[in-house]
Amino acid sequence: RQKPESGWTATFEPLDPKDPKQQFYNLSKLGDSRYDRLPFSIRVLLESAVRNCDEFLVKRSDVESILNWKETQSQTVEVPFRPARVILQDFTGVPAVVDFAAMRDAVMKLGGDPEKINPVCPADLVIDHSIQVDFNRNQCLTQSVLPLCSLRSDSLQKNQDLEFDRNKERFQFLKWGSKAFRNMRIIPPGSGIVHQVNLEYLARVVFNYDGYFYPDSLVGTDSHTTMIDGLGVLGWGVGGIEAEAVMLGQPISMVLPEVVGYKLHGTPEKLITSTDIVLTVTKHLRQVGVVGKFVEFFGPGVAQLSIADRATIANMCPEYGATAAFFPVDDVSIQYLEQTGESEKLAYITKYLKAVAMFRDYNDVSQDPDFTQVSLYSILTKVVPCCSGPKRPQDRIPVSDMKNDFETCLGAKVGFKGFQVPPECHSSVVPFQFSEREYTLSHGSVVIAAITSCTNTSNPSVMLGAGLLAKKAIECGLSVKPYIKTSLSPGSGVVTYYLKESGVMDYLSQLGFEVVGYGCMTCIGNSGPLPEPVVEAITKGDLVAAGVLSGNRNFEGRVHPNTRANYLASPPLVIAYALAGTVRIDFEKEPIAINSEGKEIFLRDIWPTREEIQAVERTFVIPSMFKEVYEKIEKVNNRWNSLDAPSDKLYTWDPKSTYIKSPPFFSGLTMTLQPPKSITNAYVLLNLGDSVTTDHISPAGNIARNSPAARYLTSRGLSPRDYNSYGSRRGNDAVMARGTFANIRLFNKFLNKQAPQTIHLPTGETLDVFDAAERYQQSGVPLLVLAGKEYGSGSSRDWAAKGPFLLGIKAVLAESYERIHRSNLVGMGVIPLEYLPGDTADSLGLTGRERYTIIIPEQLTPRMIVTLDTGKTFQVRMRFDTDVELAYFHHGGILNYMIRKMSEDAKDSTEKEQHV
Repeated sequence: RQKPESGWTATFEPLDPKDPKQQFYNLSKLGDSRYDRLPFSIRVLLESAVRNCDEFLVKRSDVESILNWKETQSQTVEVPFRPARVILQDFTGVPAVVDFAAMRDAVMKLGGDPEKINPVCPADLVIDHSIQVDFNRNQCLTQSVLPLCSLRSDSLQKNQDLEFDRNKERFQFLKWGSKAFRNMRIIPPGSGIVHQVNLEYLARVVFNYDGYFYPDSLVGTDSHTTMIDGLGVLGWGVGGIEAEAVMLGQPISMVLPEVVGYKLHGTPEKLITSTDIVLTVTKHLRQVGVVGKFVEFFGPGVAQLSIADRATIANMCPEYGATAAFFPVDDVSIQYLEQTGESEKLAYITKYLKAVAMFRDYNDVSQDPDFTQVSLYSILTKVVPCCSGPKRPQDRIPVSDMKNDFETCLGAKVGFKGFQVPPECHSSVVPFQFSEREYTLSHGSVVIAAITSCTNTSNPSVMLGAGLLAKKAIECGLSVKPYIKTSLSPGSGVVTYYLKESGVMDYLSQLGFEVVGYGCMTCIGNSGPLPEPVVEAITKGDLVAAGVLSGNRNFEGRVHPNTRANYLASPPLVIAYALAGTVRIDFEKEPIAINSEGKEIFLRDIWPTREEIQAVERTFVIPSMFKEVYEKIEKVNNRWNSLDAPSDKLYTWDPKSTYIKSPPFFSGLTMTLQPPKSITNAYVLLNLGDSVTTDHISPAGNIARNSPAARYLTSRGLSPRDYNSYGSRRGNDAVMARGTFANIRLFNKFLNKQAPQTIHLPTGETLDVFDAAERYQQSGVPLLVLAGKEYGSGSSRDWAAKGPFLLGIKAVLAESYERIHRSNLVGMGVIPLEYLPGDTADSLGLTGRERYTIIIPEQLTPRMIVTLDTGKTFQVRMRFDTDVELAYFHHGGILNYMIRKMSEDAKDSTEKEQHV
């Protein structure tokens, strides 16, 4: 590939001179000094641009823009990126396959070839979000009076059976998709969590496609796709709608990012876990301000971190707001690949990465590239044990301050750090009966303790640390109160393997932390029911009960409706708080428990050191485990293997189905584009504040019995036990539209309280959000949402854009947006509007009760200023950031654009054939 006028040349040459069939683009032969100064993450973007440069989707000018990153990264320059693959989980994968099936129907109606709707970019879909903690040790205590439950050996099997019974229809649909679409691989239920399976099994690091080498890279329909950055594979989360376009061959249109260099040095203290490190990084990077930027780690401290530690830090990237959190490949990466059974790939991976200057030595300062800015932090020597909460991942709390912090939050005004409990109620105690014994609950009582989530279960050091702590706790005579819902949901079968082999699994089980399933479970909100006496006690005392989990998200209403305070913690700390039974404890000064002999046991008495953990890890985490687990991963689930599914290229929609339904997005779609129109006299459906998450907009958890979605399902003949979750119903737009803004913790300024409701402004009635939107739609009135900062933060949830679209919301006006959610709104044709700097709803005197007219000119440009009229006029920015996003808007969304493009291509092809 050459561009003589700018002097760049990338040579397509053999990787091994002895084997001319092994070829690659050698970027080191560009002969341009700018390449050696590029951040390693930007080098991946450059290689993709060079390899895919066709002067149509990717142009030579794009290559030049990336190569000139140092000058262009601050100029809002748009570049295309074609990742090597796409990864999905089933909550986002089902709606993607539903969209593909509906797109095939639409293309056929427009006269095109429906099989043009087919992934051309390899896609892996891991089924991990469907399993719930329905069974655990609590279910075996109906008559028991023992304080300690023995292992319930059938909890795992019962949860997996129930998962299959509930989701059989969804699974059949996915199996149809794996047959109907090429390049789509399904990893069946019971295999593990998508990001851990990606790290341990799916990652290539370097692609070897028939002797053609290039860097592994990906986008995923889950915001924590960034976990793979810890292995040196560039990846990040995108909206499901955008991922579908990538699968169909459309490059991602992105603004060339700024790259923040994050320098690490020092060595962690012996009692520090990787979770403590990542929670500290999260808080610090939030303060630095990295939203929409790449973060690239460098410095000698990186070499002190294992791949599992790096992956934990990269996993939490969405919580500190960055697009990617990249750790370039080094010797530690190669050692990890050897440990996970990938030794046959090591020779060409190392040779290729060194040839293109993408292999890193973190101790060699001459390799340090140029960064937009450098953040220097002595993190590894300054980290202390910590948790985050009670409502957001970035709100880090040193463990030594937990008791005081919770008690401060108890009385503080309702907000991210407040529950506004009256002072006279702070000491409330509610007695209750459980398993024929009396217990008490109070504010701060732990009722859920879950070792869960790929963030931590992918890391042997913290998992073995939890096991060693459990062993010492049992040896000291400690136990966990039986009403506390304890669970262990590993991210892969490898975890169970080494926990058993090392001898700690039995101790975990004795404390109630038995394996209940392989999937996201409590972290995504699939925590299952609490014991009824516990729920009654919480409700009776209006208690702020606590959940403690080793997850990555603790937003309001996500973990469980009855746990108002939720804390993220390392697996050992999850067990510690379960043993204590409360978060109102100072572990330094107070014993964690008193054993049967009356001896006070402190946390320091049972806490394992890094040296103890590393000794066990070196002995028991071995390559043969990974090989044995993953060589059979696609065939290990017998129920999946025996599941029948149709193989037709067009899907036959079942009108009786409550899981899979043809969506209305493409009804009436024609090849003719309509010019954009101004939005006239819109009503505000919701007036929201800061940090409204996608969990608030489109919850994934349980369907409340008094909700519009429940009423719909009841009308279709279902009983409450068959409702399943919102996440599992994402293949049915009728359920998901009714579930939009259905989170019980949604705070609407119109009501001045938390409720999934709003005011229908023309009548003044308080209605469920869906019912109010339906009234407005019947009147033909467009709708708007007002919001504050960080609108749409959290999970990359495409239904958080699809749902508002179906409610008739034409635009959102916010102070700022989370990157993925803004992209999803664009993908659905919903206009993301942003206040100009210094403006807010309050400063402009907006109450939300005004009627809004948004004046949209015929000629649109990226990030242009437009005028709003509410009786008085003011200006806002239209957040279509690139020309490609404007093209999507003109088509009514990205999927409409793809359908028209595929249909047009098919017609052109037919005309050419007829001409010939």
